[in-house]
Amino acid sequence: MFINATLIAKLVLGIVFLIVHINLFGKSNLAPTSPMDQIQNYVLGAIVGGVIYNADITVLDFFFVLVTWALLCMVIKVLKEHNGFFKKIIDGSTVSLVTNGKIDVSSCMKYGVSANDLMLKLRSQGVYEISKIRKAYFEQSGQLTVISYGDDMLRLPLIVDGHVDEDALEATGHDQEWLDAQLKKQGYSQISSVYLAENDSGKLKITGYNN
Repeated sequence: MFINATLIAKLVLGIVFLIVHINLFGKSNLAPTSPMDQIQNYVLGAIVGGVIYNADITVLDFFFVLVTWALLCMVIKVLKEHNGFFKKIIDGSTVSLVTNGKIDVSSCMKYGVSANDLMLKLRSQGVYEISKIRKAYFEQSGQLTVISYGDDMLRLPLIVDGHVDEDALEATGHDQEWLDAQLKKQGYSQISSVYLAENDSGKLKITGYNN
């Protein structure tokens, strides 16, 4: 009876923590967009699933493990949001695999994208010819973003979550100096204060964190 009560207590604690975790770190964990989101799901599942049926681990021990994991996730989240270098190390960065109809084979090999994988991802988006691709980006989530000739490439986001997307900035034909000037015109002195900035026909549409 004691073992059953302990098992139920662990199960309830695990479910409560999962609910708190989802609300605390956002619902993006339900549909991971970065490697770290996926890792958090795997580890949390292993913690909850592995501990519940282990009679040697008490409810109190289980609670401390969950709290420790939550604190670790919180620290990583804060570092990612406020440090571009740390974010790049943890989540990686968007990589250009195709430019102006030409495949960057070295980038494909570096990030483990075989020719078969590349063509499969392209076909899933209705693209069958490399020559028709203006830009193809390999996202942190493993998805492929394809911009074909004729698509409006100038609407790519240049600033996301307070960090500049260097590839998008280069693709639109602008540089950091132009971006800084556009930010100052609209009263933004720091890139970190920008939630999202899109280039629209040479004009920057900015959404700040305080909007």
